[in-house]
Amino acid sequence: MEAELLALASVAGTALVNVLASETWERGRDAVVGLWRRAQPGRTADVESDLAEDRELLRTETGQQDGSRQGSDFEGPASDADVGPLREAAVDAWRARFVRLLARHPELAPELRRMIDEELTVSTRPSDHQPSVVFNASPSGNARVYQSVRDQHITER
Repeated sequence: MEAELLALASVAGTALVNVLASETWERGRDAVVGLWRRAQPGRTADVESDLAEDRELLRTETGQQDGSRQGSDFEGPASDADVGPLREAAVDAWRARFVRLLARHPELAPELRRMIDEELTVSTRPSDHQPSVVFNASPSGNARVYQSVRDQHITER
């Protein structure tokens, strides 16, 4: 197998697991299931089931039980500190699946590249798939207002 296809499979595996660990995971699931449906229709149900199982395992590993990850932003790729053994195992498993898929169907490489760029990329900007955040404040008198989407550190004397 060509080194380019191996690299593509590696990127696809990582991108898929990142999107599974995001709130826009359905988009990635649908894209991957669609790819398998065209290439290997007999394995579509297994792929769909494995995606759902991996999503649930990733939610468990990150402590996300109610749709929001406690103490951090669940959107976007994981940092090195967030990468746990379940995430690593999922990335390795999906890389291997994409390698086998590309070994049997190298003609799918352009479609997989497009899928990575369009469906398996976790956006950090507001979009149709992610709600935007709106802050409203009405301070009065000597009130101070502090608003933040992420971490905020305030030191007052």
